Amino acid sequence: MTLRRSHITALHDVGMAALSFFLSIYLRLGDDMEQSGPYMLQGMVLFTSIAAIVFYYFHLHRGLWRYVSLRDLTEITKAVTLTILIFLPVLFIVNRLDGFPRSILFINWMVLLVLLGGPRFAYRMFRDRSLSLKVPLGDSAVKPIALLLVGINRNTELFLRQQHVGRSEYNVVGIVDHDPSRMGSDLYGVKVCGTIAGIGEVIASLQKKGKAPQKLLLTSDHTDKTVLKMLLEVADSYGLTLARLPKLTDFKEGAETKLQIRPVLVEDLLGRAQNALDLEGLRQMIAGKNILITGCGGTIGSELTRQIASFHPARITLVELSEYNLYMIDKELEENFSELPRKAVIADIRNRASLEVVFTENKPELVFHAAALKHVPLMEENPEEAATTNILGTRNIADCCLAHQVQAMVMISTDKAVNPTNIMGATKRVAESYIQALGNSSKNAMTKFITVRFGNVLGSSGSVIPLFQRQLERGGPLTVTHPDMERYFMTVREAVELVLQASYMGQLRPQKTAIFVLDMGEPVRIMDLAHQMIRMAGLRPEIDIKVIHTGLRPGEKLYEELFYEAEMPDKTEHESIMLATPYKVEIGVVIGLIETMIEAAGRRDKEAMLGALSVLFPAEERIDKGKLCYVK
Repeated sequence: MTLRRSHITALHDVGMAALSFFLSIYLRLGDDMEQSGPYMLQGMVLFTSIAAIVFYYFHLHRGLWRYVSLRDLTEITKAVTLTILIFLPVLFIVNRLDGFPRSILFINWMVLLVLLGGPRFAYRMFRDRSLSLKVPLGDSAVKPIALLLVGINRNTELFLRQQHVGRSEYNVVGIVDHDPSRMGSDLYGVKVCGTIAGIGEVIASLQKKGKAPQKLLLTSDHTDKTVLKMLLEVADSYGLTLARLPKLTDFKEGAETKLQIRPVLVEDLLGRAQNALDLEGLRQMIAGKNILITGCGGTIGSELTRQIASFHPARITLVELSEYNLYMIDKELEENFSELPRKAVIADIRNRASLEVVFTENKPELVFHAAALKHVPLMEENPEEAATTNILGTRNIADCCLAHQVQAMVMISTDKAVNPTNIMGATKRVAESYIQALGNSSKNAMTKFITVRFGNVLGSSGSVIPLFQRQLERGGPLTVTHPDMERYFMTVREAVELVLQASYMGQLRPQKTAIFVLDMGEPVRIMDLAHQMIRMAGLRPEIDIKVIHTGLRPGEKLYEELFYEAEMPDKTEHESIMLATPYKVEIGVVIGLIETMIEAAGRRDKEAMLGALSVLFPAEERIDKGKLCYVK
């Protein structure tokens, strides 16, 4: 029978146990070894037998010597200690320790540790050295990438440890850290050269010493966006790239697979600190309730579905027109929330009769309305579809909520509804006006109509960031419509968290309507965003990847707004949520204009549609010569 590696390891360990017993007696008695005659053979057999059982229990034979670590040494120490502790009382039972020097046990403990651990670590050192000598010579040799690590933490230690396992494609030339007291110390032989604040000086010093880094490597999973922007600027000024280490969970001790340094994501640059949420309040709002979500397969709708499902509703009704999107989110719920009752419904929100059946059968108590057509240039080309989906569809959902006495309807709106210069924004503004007017009408006995308005979310379909990513993959150029274009951005997770928080706050208010506006932070210049994405991909703007200007598209504004001047935003109890004070519109006026607009959309009469919109909007907002524009 062929001996396996584990068998050889087991034989080695048992043999070392026997040898350690003999050596311990020799070290204790020296030339007086003949005195050990009464207990030498008996003790050796007994000790070796106990050791074999204990070693098997601790699975010492399974350890890979090639990747022996401190953890293995800890297990060896436990096994040796337990062996000694068991051997002592057993030998006492056998011969009452007659003539047996007690100090032999302590000596044996140390000797066996050396005999078991020494060969293992010697083997690893030998293998690491032999592998490191296999670097190809000559012109074909690949020079390791010089890295400057940013930050000292558990990730840093694990990464540096990995660099000692065989040949590495990286050469760590230094470390910088927030803590200035660590300057001058070293980790795995790599010196801490300075602080993160002084990283420019560190890079300059390394360049003078011939150790110029090629890449800055963030070791923390999370980095403050102010620090991140500073690092991007420093990297750009020195012609370096910025990347991030794999997450702690991505490290596999003893793995020989190549470590993939991951890029810095746009979310890292634009994301903000975790929002403080009233989790108990959200749980009270959702738990045990029947929830209906329209547009559940979209970017916002799908994240709404995930977060709502985590609060244990009684049932979720998924309403979506896209068969594929509905299938994907329904499958995700099946995998992650298998016990949650749900109903997946393919339905067009423009079909009132179909929605009546959905509401009657599923009896929702809370409705989140995320379904909309939102791509600005496409809606300029297809205004009839924008009107029927964003206006008629919202009216149908709101009317069903009223008729079926839903507790609250939450509509997802957009900053493009403020001073709209495009069809999409104007239709969302009309939708806002309708549900506000319906909520304040005498017909409404109990339903709260809540609007949540915010800007762009990172990575949503049709947004600029996925476009830039595709253009980068093709090698550029990146296209920006105007050098002064600005937009607000928020992560999908953050936006939906705040939508839910605003929904809960809206239900606590005595008023039956509310427009909440999410604090989007500072607007981002799209030109700057393009340059930053190029740098984060490890490339240089305008050198490796060009950025070209294509001109404003139909309906586009240079910047977006979150409030009308007349809305007078108020603060709320949540620092990231504000409350708008919209002007009031009579429900009869809105209904008449919507009927006119939908009838014109049916005839595909764009001018008649725009005419209806011009009546609804305030005096300072004009629709002139077939185009939406904002005139003060």
